[in-house]
Amino acid sequence: MLLALSGGCSQRKEILPKAETPVLRTITVSAYTLVLPEGESAQVEFTVKDAAYPFNYNVGSSGCQVKLLLPGGREPVDFYLKGVTPTETQGTYLAVIADAETDSRYDTRASIAIVSRNADTGVESIVQSAGINISVTYDPLSKVTKTGLPVVYMNTESGYDITSKTTFVNGNVTIEGTDELPGLPTAKCRIRGRGNTTWEWPKKPYLIAFDEQQGVFGMHKHKRWVLLANFMDRTLMRNMVSMKVASFMTHLAWTPHSVPVELVLNGKHRGTYLLIEQVRVDKDRVNISKEDGYLFELDFHYDNPVQWIDPHGTCWGMGNGIPFGIKYPDSDEITAQQKSYAKSYISEVASVVYGDGFADPENGYAKYLDVDSFIDYWIVFEVMTNHELNNPGSVFFHKDKDGLLTAGPVWDFDWGVLSFNTSPQGKTGLVCGDAIWYSRLFRDPAFKARVKARFQELLPQLETIPDYMEECRVLLKESAKLNFAMWNPADDRNMNGWQIINGDENLSFDSAIDRLKDNYKTHLKVVGSKL
Repeated sequence: MLLALSGGCSQRKEILPKAETPVLRTITVSAYTLVLPEGESAQVEFTVKDAAYPFNYNVGSSGCQVKLLLPGGREPVDFYLKGVTPTETQGTYLAVIADAETDSRYDTRASIAIVSRNADTGVESIVQSAGINISVTYDPLSKVTKTGLPVVYMNTESGYDITSKTTFVNGNVTIEGTDELPGLPTAKCRIRGRGNTTWEWPKKPYLIAFDEQQGVFGMHKHKRWVLLANFMDRTLMRNMVSMKVASFMTHLAWTPHSVPVELVLNGKHRGTYLLIEQVRVDKDRVNISKEDGYLFELDFHYDNPVQWIDPHGTCWGMGNGIPFGIKYPDSDEITAQQKSYAKSYISEVASVVYGDGFADPENGYAKYLDVDSFIDYWIVFEVMTNHELNNPGSVFFHKDKDGLLTAGPVWDFDWGVLSFNTSPQGKTGLVCGDAIWYSRLFRDPAFKARVKARFQELLPQLETIPDYMEECRVLLKESAKLNFAMWNPADDRNMNGWQIINGDENLSFDSAIDRLKDNYKTHLKVVGSKL
């Protein structure tokens, strides 16, 4: 029997529910605190629910929807979202958060947020977010060791501050070297301030006197070393470049060697310094007899324990007469007889220089002066436009037993060096043509001819100095960032009638170096044309 179903054979269709668009209901984080090592990054996971919620997590794209936000919706400046990647678990992502190296300490509440953007207005709004506390392990010295310069750690007994140029405090020095420059194990020393004008500025220069002789960075062993602050020098290289120029001068008996360093004093970074050999009488420095040798300093500050004004000639700083001081023998060891001899000797030489027959080849100045050293000394000052040969300031002569009066060593090249702001005449003329005794020496055509010949002989080496400046730029660049975050060279105006001195104090580090190079090239041509 056949059974027929009325209505024919029809198949029922199953009605499926309509698929819903995933909705972001929550964001959760795997940790509520995140500590970033200074200058580095750390990771934290976050999970979205619904796991299928689509969003742009490409941090490098303009449409990225993952944000790090501070309360109020601002983006942080001390740290940032470096990257987001999905994990093997659907809906879970790995966020990499990095310290922005702003040198700031922070412990801040922030949120990992997913935002949406209105297609018409471009306005972003937060869809969901999860809070997290972000902090940094701050080590103020961590950056100091990464500048590429050696680090001098100088500590005083009981952490006493260095407040005097005359009174030493006990302490020790440790030097962390580099691949090229060996360090120094902890060595006991005494420390005091130094300098004249430079001591008045906030970034202080220092003198180190080791208990025992130390050979630093391969330089000859000695007890006495100086840390020059170079506070007013936006390029940080005026002294370095000047010593480089002086190193070409084979008629100068000795030129101080130096190395730029970071200084950490009693645990606090103090910036970029130049560790340099102090001008001292020694077999490896100013090599003269310790029994009958003399080291003279000509300085308008007139602050040497043994000093006088020689009446011959004039100088910018003091008008009639030139200030002389005796740096060696030391003031606590020099005898009355030595003082008398030194004063009468300088007077005798000066009277010849300013006498009628000063140019006589047998009985004139050449009988008393090491002329080659005086020529090389002048070229350094002139090429670097250091007007302090005119003042004079930090100008040194020395005399060995039975020897001639010899110029040198060079010292202190930061104020006005390669600055047409300080010496505008350097754009078109000589800066030191009428300096102290040179105003007389240049009246002798034979002397001027020797200077011209020597300058031309040295010119190929002098023309390499801009390349050396570029080497210094690379060497000092990272250190300069830290240094000028602490010190403002334009504060030198308080010692100059509230006018900046070198003229580049308000420029960037790179712009100041560009200016230094241009001034050097300009004046080098001027010197060649005027001799």
